[in-house]
Amino acid sequence: MCQLLAMNCNVPTDIVFSFTGFAHRGGRTDTHHDGWGIAFFEGAGVRHFVDHQAAIASPIAELIKRYPIKSMNAIAHIRKATQGRVALENCHPFVREMWGRYWVFAHNGDLKDFAPVLDGPFRPVGTTDSEHAFCFLLQQLRERFGEQAPDLASLRTALADLCAIIARHGTFNMMLSDGTALFAHCSTKLCYVVRQYPFVTARLADEDLTVDFSQVTTPDDRVAIIVTTPLTTNETWTEFAPGELKMFVDGLPQT
Repeated sequence: MCQLLAMNCNVPTDIVFSFTGFAHRGGRTDTHHDGWGIAFFEGAGVRHFVDHQAAIASPIAELIKRYPIKSMNAIAHIRKATQGRVALENCHPFVREMWGRYWVFAHNGDLKDFAPVLDGPFRPVGTTDSEHAFCFLLQQLRERFGEQAPDLASLRTALADLCAIIARHGTFNMMLSDGTALFAHCSTKLCYVVRQYPFVTARLADEDLTVDFSQVTTPDDRVAIIVTTPLTTNETWTEFAPGELKMFVDGLPQT
């Protein structure tokens, strides 16, 4: 299956270090070679990059490793195809507009017999179960809340209900953000780490690379990294419980 990576921060931060290790899993240290993508929120806008090539061989991935795009919410995905051919339109993350802002979504898993009727403005372009699930989520949120975006607490409750419905059809590990918060749902495997003062030197698991975060941050910075499996060997990662939905705001999981 695929793998997921996301970042949620209290100040604009780049994801270069984490993405460098993550991209190696797209064809070098793992077999997720059927495309990749990443999206960064910047104000009201989104920078969105996808490629049907393996991340390890993609010139666009090399750009992301070298260009420190700063964002408070970012979502990345490396694909191992289960449904839908290897093609650009089937690469995650997917992006749609709702309530006057962009929504970004990525999924790890395989949904069987999942074909709800989509009768609103949200329709898949590609042929993946993942994009169908994304359109279903947005359609259901629009039906529940109408033309006005809900508060985050209400949104979190609705997403927990909808994720449980979708997960009945198979594995549904997913990341979703509208730029104000980041939501992560776990069916089988997700974990996170919060990097904050006092910062440590982190060592990647997939490449011989370390970063001393105390040299590139301020004491007020806080960054949450959410990923399928831990990216570093010397940090304490917290595992999600199966069926759990977490909401991250300003670099912290909300209770």
